[in-house]
Amino acid sequence: MTDGIILIDKPASMTSFGVVARIRRVLSQQAGKKVKVGHTGTLDPFATGLLILCAGKETKNAMKYIKLDKVYEATIRLGQTSSTGDPEGEITEVNGTQPSREEVEKTVAKFVGDIKQTPPIFSAIKIGGRRAYHLAREGKDVEIPERTVTIHSLEIVDYDYPELKIRTHVSSGTYIRSLASDIGQTLGTGAYCTQLRRTKIAEWDVADARTLAWFGITD
Repeated sequence: MTDGIILIDKPASMTSFGVVARIRRVLSQQAGKKVKVGHTGTLDPFATGLLILCAGKETKNAMKYIKLDKVYEATIRLGQTSSTGDPEGEITEVNGTQPSREEVEKTVAKFVGDIKQTPPIFSAIKIGGRRAYHLAREGKDVEIPERTVTIHSLEIVDYDYPELKIRTHVSSGTYIRSLASDIGQTLGTGAYCTQLRRTKIAEWDVADARTLAWFGITD
């Protein structure tokens, strides 16, 4: 395929740009010429799940995919915080308070609808032309303005302290790491996201995606 979209099930411990580079290499080798490939919204390196890649002429339409709603499944650890909001950051113990199921349900319900959210400083958002995570890694102060996002639905899949598993349908621009942190702050326990999987982007489902191994990519 040299023109169109490609659904990829991204593995953990790989950047979205890394996925793009590998698929570009394979498609270019198959076509005997350089094929343009781009993604339509990053997934954090620790996260897995659906990436929509655009190839060839379809790269001109990438923006229409970026603005689509998404569905995620996430595991949130209560009682601790992370400097990055995920397992890759510095972990800090907060307290051992164990909220009841009822307390967690009431707290989670507060986040459904239009909410204010501040994206993580370790994110791909551009500040003054540079990625926020580059600035954060350099130890510079990073101020990211809060934004309004929409949580269409947010359900508890399982709760066994300290792990809270959720499934949520959100608008474009929503950060699940920020959602996890905000839930923990509201509960008074602190929290960070230990696992994250994107299962849907609009009508596209990760069940229909290809793995990198399907393309013969093993590195």
